[in-house]
Amino acid sequence: MFVVPTIRLQVLYIFIILGLERRRLAFAKVTTNPTAQWLAQQVVNTFPWDTAPRFLIRDRDRAYGFAFSARVKGLGIRDIRTAVGAPLMNAFAERVIGTLRRECFDHLIVLNERHARRLLGEFRGWYNQDRGHLALGKDAPVHRSVEPPELGKVVPLRRLGGLHHRYSRRAA
Repeated sequence: MFVVPTIRLQVLYIFIILGLERRRLAFAKVTTNPTAQWLAQQVVNTFPWDTAPRFLIRDRDRAYGFAFSARVKGLGIRDIRTAVGAPLMNAFAERVIGTLRRECFDHLIVLNERHARRLLGEFRGWYNQDRGHLALGKDAPVHRSVEPPELGKVVPLRRLGGLHHRYSRRAA
């Protein structure tokens, strides 16, 4: 979880869940008031129908209260809290938060909670489907096949209002 200010200096909390197998941004939600019940419900929404992972690595924020821990345990997820002052224990999540800041929220002014939700949804799509990762052999978390030259010339497709692009082949 991390914070983003709006144009009116309101603080928004962004909660993310990252799948470590392919660095896929599995879930991202925005709220003005994160409670243990709200956070627990977001985990339930992320993993329906027995798709929950075995482990959930999180920090020691007070927002994760007893209700969160009980709900996560009820899903059969082992709740692993990072050590105090050890951000490298959850380095993948810290890295994606830095990416979210550098490649989205540092360049755009967030107007309100609804706007932050829209930006986060667009970023999630771009991050999972278009952004190459070196650890994945320059592939995106959702695998993309290589497009042969016979499909046409390379054209840019705007993402996040033109802040980023996806390059794809299109016939003339």
